[in-house]
Amino acid sequence: MSGGNGGAAAACFTCHGLEGEGDGEVSPRLAGLDPGYLHRQLDDYANGRREHEAMRTIALRLPEEDRRKVSAFYASLPAPAGPEAPPNLDGKRLYRVGDPARGLAACASCHGAAGEGDAANPPLAGQPAAYLENQLAAWRKGTRNNDPLGQMRAISRRLSNVEARAVSAYASALRRRPPQGREASPAARRADPRNDASAPPPHGSGP
Repeated sequence: MSGGNGGAAAACFTCHGLEGEGDGEVSPRLAGLDPGYLHRQLDDYANGRREHEAMRTIALRLPEEDRRKVSAFYASLPAPAGPEAPPNLDGKRLYRVGDPARGLAACASCHGAAGEGDAANPPLAGQPAAYLENQLAAWRKGTRNNDPLGQMRAISRRLSNVEARAVSAYASALRRRPPQGREASPAARRADPRNDASAPPPHGSGP
């Protein structure tokens, strides 16, 4: 709440809300996310695998113990339940079925039928649609490189801008169920080189 060593301007709630609910636009909800996943994202902002000037500055000011505490705090907050997904046939098809002809796996196969996430993938339900769309763009451009095996990078590059917006809107509006399984990014495995980020894309590749 105070921003710690970063000062009041760096307080998490100024962008992510008093209850970790996000701003409904480009700042994601943090409430109820897996603590290991949150911790890994702070690490990746600090090491540059996720490019975001403000978050990099904040993450670099947080020592390891504070990153752990912040992650545990937001993970402990209840996540708000989203409304039923509105009619969105293109988004629904991509989310639930994908497009095998283009090598597009269904989003539900990793993120859950209700957008609840699982042991290794974050929930999408209740996240702002604009935030989800921005993350797809970041993977496409290579400014986010912390997806195992480059799966999100490959998927994002097979989606048109219209499709990315449609599937983001559909996922955002799903009703959330509690995730099942173990912690997504246990502390003992976060530094494992086998879990390293995707290599940066070759120069000039992709749309």
